[in-house]
Amino acid sequence: MIYRLRHVTTYAYANAVDLAAHLLLLTPRALPHQRVSGTALHVTPTPSHMTAAPDHFGNRATRVFLDVPHARFEVIAEALVEVRFPDPPAPAETPPWEAVRDAARLLPAAEFVFPSVLAPRVSAATGYAAASFAPRRPVLAGLLELMSRIRRDFTYQSGVTGPHTQVAEVLEGRVGVCQDFAHVMISGLRGLGLPARYVSGYVRTRPPPGGVARRGADQSHAWVEAWLGPGLGWVGLDPTNDIVVRDEHVVLAWGRDFGDVSPLRGVILGGGEHGLWVGVDLEEADGPVPA
Repeated sequence: MIYRLRHVTTYAYANAVDLAAHLLLLTPRALPHQRVSGTALHVTPTPSHMTAAPDHFGNRATRVFLDVPHARFEVIAEALVEVRFPDPPAPAETPPWEAVRDAARLLPAAEFVFPSVLAPRVSAATGYAAASFAPRRPVLAGLLELMSRIRRDFTYQSGVTGPHTQVAEVLEGRVGVCQDFAHVMISGLRGLGLPARYVSGYVRTRPPPGGVARRGADQSHAWVEAWLGPGLGWVGLDPTNDIVVRDEHVVLAWGRDFGDVSPLRGVILGGGEHGLWVGVDLEEADGPVPA
């Protein structure tokens, strides 16, 4: 599937910002099953300095410095992306989850076993996940059931949680958005010793003919990648929509939790109160994507 991506982020400040430094994670990753072309970042006002270099996780990071007073800051990210992640293996053919847990000391999975600020080990999350992992159960069978349970047990509702809402709060209220559901799933899996990482990106804006609109469209989206062992690697799982990632998602970045992959964050001098507007379109496009 080929998509044309446009992501607009606009900040409006009550007072002028004198100096600003921003880190942007708004350029999709180039992956074996995700071809990226025609990327562009349009920044207003024009930055004094703008550099691009991978971050610790290999995400395509851009650093922007502004030293002119401004009351408005806008970033428009554009790209043409072709995605077709392979179908996962048959669940029954994946190893027992305990074998994956025992192999989790291997790189690159090891750093995604440890707790993080927004996906800590929470006993309630571990217990919730454990219900899907009976002894010797194939790991993908457990992962698919856990994903489906989150979709069934939690209510999708924006405005109830925020960027720093903790897993324990989401488990208690059983309500949130894609970021919250990803953190719950990651926390539970890590509590069992299974590697899991947080993925930021997008899900298609409009469903295919006869399809169902995906939750989390028209904005940044989040899901989980879980490790199936050294022979099978990672699989993308979207608990908000209860689907395996194949050709409806575009990967921007991954990390331990949202704190590692916020699309735009920074430090400003001045500004005062501010308003934020974000708009995303991920529309089907004609191809092919240039090699």
